[in-house]
Amino acid sequence: MQLIYKMTRAKIKIKKIDNITARQVTFSKRRRGLFKKAEELSVLCDAEVGLIVFSSTGKLFDYSSSRYVYGRRLVYYNTPLLSF
Repeated sequence: MQLIYKMTRAKIKIKKIDNITARQVTFSKRRRGLFKKAEELSVLCDAEVGLIVFSSTGKLFDYSSSRYVYGRRLVYYNTPLLSF
């Protein structure tokens, strides 16, 4: 009988990262991953995708899969951020 071990990543607890440098590095890496997923969704499913991300300093990062989605983002610039 042969045993097969699966190598899985350890689960991390989702909470605010206290170290400012580590937080910025994590934000940059996850932002790139999120934009990559948005692009993949657009290509694989022929979907119109628009993504807007604000950093903790208020810097805007955006992705759009087409001019149509890109043009609509202007609406969001003049809209106050929603509080949840």
